[in-house]
Amino acid sequence: MTDQTTTGKSRHAGTVRELYELIAALDRRVPQVQRVGEVSIARAAAALRVEALKRIHELERGETNDTITVDAR
Repeated sequence: MTDQTTTGKSRHAGTVRELYELIAALDRRVPQVQRVGEVSIARAAAALRVEALKRIHELERGETNDTITVDAR
């Protein structure tokens, strides 16, 4: 029998690592302001970064809500 607490912590640690990788990729991206639609892409990337940081904070504090909400804008 697997210890669910250990498995959950391990899963959360992997999620946190992946979120930090996402943030790093967003930070590396340089907006191409001359391109059409780039401003909205940059805003979406900034919003995604904020949401990733919030989720990291929740996971690190142990506030787990396994429900996934998708904003289909």
